[in-house]
Amino acid sequence: MRNTKAFKEAVAETLAQLAHRGVTVRPGTVADTIERNIRAVAERLGIQERSAWRYFDPAGLAASIAQQRQAAGTSSTPGQVGRAPMPPVDNPELALILGGVPDALEESGGDLYSVIVNVAVNAWMAGHIHGEDGCTGCQDKRPTGTDWQARMDTITAMQPDITKWFNREVWTAALNDTGYGVTRR
Repeated sequence: MRNTKAFKEAVAETLAQLAHRGVTVRPGTVADTIERNIRAVAERLGIQERSAWRYFDPAGLAASIAQQRQAAGTSSTPGQVGRAPMPPVDNPELALILGGVPDALEESGGDLYSVIVNVAVNAWMAGHIHGEDGCTGCQDKRPTGTDWQARMDTITAMQPDITKWFNREVWTAALNDTGYGVTRR
């Protein structure tokens, strides 16, 4: 679908409509949204995807995206839109995850995808251990079971200087020590 002329034109027109409204959205996000919408319309109407294009309205999609952005902006504290709530600075598990990023980047040879997957898995495990997913089969499969405090104590013992990883300069210096860095093109 993405290689068709109709798809490319739809993305370009939607981005133009968004720009006209003063909203900046990453082209890949717009493309993903259009693809999901076209597939949903085709599935619901029981038609082929190429026939679903007649129901596509770039101006309508741009208006909807702009309205969602505005609603998110007015319902949130300025500067906090799209940001997850931050756990306390003394959270040892978060410090372990943050502190592991420079090492994971170095060990993977600069493979950012691998690092992001590692962070995502560790973040999922944090919720898993805390019991947020309601897993009852994990009780006897970890040394600390699902005892969150025991996990925090174990991690604290592994990472004695927890607060240093919440300092952006310290983290960036550790990242740069690996020989890698993050730059925007």
